[in-house]
Amino acid sequence: MKNVNTKLEEYVKRCDEVFLSEHLKALIDEANQSIESIEVEDLYNITKDIVLVDVREPEEFSSGYINAPTVLTIPRGKLEFMAIDKLAKQFGQDAPIVTYCLKGPRGALAALQLKKLGFTDVKNLKGGILEWLSQGNSIHSYLGELTLV
Repeated sequence: MKNVNTKLEEYVKRCDEVFLSEHLKALIDEANQSIESIEVEDLYNITKDIVLVDVREPEEFSSGYINAPTVLTIPRGKLEFMAIDKLAKQFGQDAPIVTYCLKGPRGALAALQLKKLGFTDVKNLKGGILEWLSQGNSIHSYLGELTLV
């Protein structure tokens, strides 16, 4: 049987997790309200001046990415540190940028950070790469072109 201290510690931990979850949800909500989301169909006519930024981790990127003339992989955790060299210096702060992740929230958070860093034309792909796939589109990897069955 657990003692009172152990029960209290477990309760505090659950409260902390709920508290953190609420703050994370608030951050994601802020990002979604501050950043324009685009639908999958908006990427069908992607031009060479649009920069797609995949903010997933490298192992996620290697499992497949949305093929476009310019696709960069910048993990969300390194975005602020890599934005100058990979985005600003190569494409300028006014380049049209579309962020995406697996489901959408990391992409929205990344887009908000890019906007706060001074990038002027940043959007996020609503629903991320999963929404892209669910609408019958393919992704590319070292194995070639892949689609959902």
